[in-house]
Amino acid sequence: MKPWLKMNPRDTVAVALRPIEAGEQMIVDDQALTIASDIPQGHKIALIRFVPGEMITKYGYPIGHATAAIEPGEWVHTHNIATNLAGEEAYEYQPELHPVTYPVRSLTFEGYRRASGKVGIRNDLYIVPTVGCVNGIAEQILQEFKARHPDFGAFDNITILKHPYGCSQLGDDHRQTRSILLDAVNHPNAGGVLVFGLGCENNIVTEFRTMLGDYDEERVKFLVAQEVGDEIEAGLNLLEELYVTAQGDHREPVPVSELNVGLKCGGSDGFSGITANPLLGAFSDFLISQGGSTILTEVPEMFGAEKMLMARAQSQEVYHDIVSLINDFKQYFLSYGEPVYENPSPGNKAGGISTLEDKSLGCTQKAGSAPVVDVLQYGEKLRKKGLSLLQAPGNDLVASSALAASDCHLVLFTTGRGTPFGSFVPTVKIATNNELFAKKGHWMDFNAGPLLEKPMTEVLEQFIAYIIEVASGRKTRNEHNEVRELAIFKTGVTL
Repeated sequence: MKPWLKMNPRDTVAVALRPIEAGEQMIVDDQALTIASDIPQGHKIALIRFVPGEMITKYGYPIGHATAAIEPGEWVHTHNIATNLAGEEAYEYQPELHPVTYPVRSLTFEGYRRASGKVGIRNDLYIVPTVGCVNGIAEQILQEFKARHPDFGAFDNITILKHPYGCSQLGDDHRQTRSILLDAVNHPNAGGVLVFGLGCENNIVTEFRTMLGDYDEERVKFLVAQEVGDEIEAGLNLLEELYVTAQGDHREPVPVSELNVGLKCGGSDGFSGITANPLLGAFSDFLISQGGSTILTEVPEMFGAEKMLMARAQSQEVYHDIVSLINDFKQYFLSYGEPVYENPSPGNKAGGISTLEDKSLGCTQKAGSAPVVDVLQYGEKLRKKGLSLLQAPGNDLVASSALAASDCHLVLFTTGRGTPFGSFVPTVKIATNNELFAKKGHWMDFNAGPLLEKPMTEVLEQFIAYIIEVASGRKTRNEHNEVRELAIFKTGVTL
């Protein structure tokens, strides 16, 4: 295998596929290069001579400009490259649509048909606190319930959606907390839900119940701690009712067209845009070709690659929604006096990502090439088949929770650095490199590292088979490790 990879014929840098030592000789595009200094795996190698201010190209697009003279064979990183990003930009709709072309196949998974008409891939029991004050009591209730039913009965997982909010919040923060919790109660993976309030919070249970609209009274129960004498016993009794109701639940064959999949990355490295993210892009295109749906979020990690997404807008209306999505989030940064390019993270930089454009061009590959059919605001649920964009920040827990709340059955999460967390839906961790998969096999679910040596078609088939297994009940690492979390986006004042 070559020690380097050039992502696009237009690129002026290559990526080191292994650590490269100073003095090594390389041939790139029939050009002889002598490596000037040690270059870590995943980092960039200059292929041409750059003068200060000259654009540096990767993935076929500029990822920033040189801040110093750079000779061929030198290491290109944060010490000699800077972002081109600043504030808002003017955009123009220039559509470039590429319909997905995978043949339709009669693939199914084993899922749960709900009375609402939706399909779940898990039969989970959720305890949903309306306010953080009752998190501890919810834990006591759960522990006693588990002692009674160590096998969980018909439930796959039992999760408390802990959070610190639901009171002392105003405006958008209050609405966002309520929206995400309502979304969780209505999630198709939920086979039973106990909504648990204190009684004096501003996210009051009676209003919350009204906002749920039509719900299955056998599947959703309510408890207000201040209104009962023994809240633990009362909670146990309600969980017992849900336990009995769920005993008749069973899996049945469901077309893959019913799958909704969230696309996320975190702890990215120089291989993220080479292996794992392109794998998710290929899977997204495949699933959409079968009639399914995928959702891409992390708006700040679209900055620098947003024009590519705008060109894929299915209509002018969707294009204008993407422009608003991007500029509204830039304004959010600027309103706090923060630059829009304050990214990548220290871990990203250590892995070889130098600028936000470098990161974004790799991140957006998770969305493949399908047209963008819709733009969702934070807390909104999926409306259309195909590829949608969702308003949420790049923070791993907040963004993954937003994807789950939007009715994604599972979240596909690529990482080159590794992370143990999981959302309240199955969170599939895809390693970008072999070393990470070997080192953190207890965190990782799938290895995209072989893409450096194997064709995409081969690895994609393995991945499709694995995702069908997960949708049919195979537990992900975060489920095995009992790591299922919720994080809610907060932007304003706390009373």
